[in-house]
Amino acid sequence: MTKETVADFAGEAAEQGKAARKRVSRSQLGEWGAGPDREDPVSILERQAATRVPELVPIRYARMRQSPFTFLRGAPAIMAADLAQGPNTGLTVQLCGDAHLSNFGLYASPERNLVFDVNDFDETLPGPFEWDVKRLAASVAVAARDNGCDDARAASAVEAAGRGYRETMHQLAGTDSLTVWYELVDVDQVAELIQKPKVRKRFDKTVSSARGRTSLQALNKLTEPDANGVPRIKNQPPLLVPIESADGKEVDDVFADFRRSLPDERRTLIDRYRVVDQAMKVVGVGSVGTRCFIVLMMDKESGSPLFLQVKEAEASVLAAHLKASKYHHQGHRVVVGQRLMQSVSDVFLGWATGPAGRFFYWRQLRDMKGSADIANLAHRELAQYAGLCGSVLARAHARSGDRVAIATYLGTSDRFDRAMGEFGLAYGDQTHADRLSLLAAIESGRITAAAQAY
Repeated sequence: MTKETVADFAGEAAEQGKAARKRVSRSQLGEWGAGPDREDPVSILERQAATRVPELVPIRYARMRQSPFTFLRGAPAIMAADLAQGPNTGLTVQLCGDAHLSNFGLYASPERNLVFDVNDFDETLPGPFEWDVKRLAASVAVAARDNGCDDARAASAVEAAGRGYRETMHQLAGTDSLTVWYELVDVDQVAELIQKPKVRKRFDKTVSSARGRTSLQALNKLTEPDANGVPRIKNQPPLLVPIESADGKEVDDVFADFRRSLPDERRTLIDRYRVVDQAMKVVGVGSVGTRCFIVLMMDKESGSPLFLQVKEAEASVLAAHLKASKYHHQGHRVVVGQRLMQSVSDVFLGWATGPAGRFFYWRQLRDMKGSADIANLAHRELAQYAGLCGSVLARAHARSGDRVAIATYLGTSDRFDRAMGEFGLAYGDQTHADRLSLLAAIESGRITAAAQAY
């Protein structure tokens, strides 16, 4: 390919970015106001609850009512409906769909190195890049206010996320696609950003804890030996409940379906393990009520444990507002989106169809995962963390989207950053109001919340 051809491609991409600015200016991205026909947020949550395990839905509401930030975590469907009401840039990437602060973190690469990346893909779907950035912006603003920041400091933390996204996208726009694909943030790069001794000490503790979060640690925490000395998953209702009456053939059929979704060499690996036990497990905030299980497996040769998580995959909350996924199987959708956005992914990432035709995806339960304690981040630390998340999100988007067009749209000034600051605060106000609606619905008896969030 000649230099002239490369220049033509870059020029076309830049024109697309400029055209997107004419559709939606950067300052417009900062605008938010609920329209008169905005759907009642509690109704959206009730509609989601209709497909979930009824006994677990009250736990979801109990977790969401704890704070504005936990409410935001549980309300991606509400925000998706809001984002769909306004114009968008038309610059499409593979979206995370739920890119709030707590959905970034550390985990192990296949080479057993710790990397930092987006780590939740239940809602992944192609869509306009700014939807993910706005979700991140709102979460930063809400977290900052929850942590005692005034609006000026909250806005500056959000702007740090926008700046991290914009500057990284510009950096990646100037490099080749293979370099973008190999780009990752490892634990040492994160450590270099931390200067204050107290903060570094906390970070080192998080890293140490992450390295210890393995299947062996889970074995000690989640199981106890039966009369024959075989590890069995503990009964800790309602959050962890062994499946005593599981049909053996049904379990074998689902496992075989998962196995077929793996690449050939991974099938050889998983064949070295046998299923020992399984249980239902409650996870997260927004996911509470979806069917989620853990499976205990043992290496046939050494007896070493392997815990896999089997999580129900429903249609993305974005699906009602964007082009339908080309993947009929929702677990397949999640797996492809994760592999497309993450720099490296779990070797056991796969999908299967379960009882009643429900869709599931599989992954390791504990693979050296670790995350920041958002509630205890001071303003400067939160801003720094937000900037890191914005940077990582840009890298994830650059793998699937037109990075030159997006970088052109973003520009080199801080206009986009400031717009995200404005949007974050405005949507933070909306989140506060929506949480009050949830509290009122609980108080009136319209919906039922558990006495504790467990």
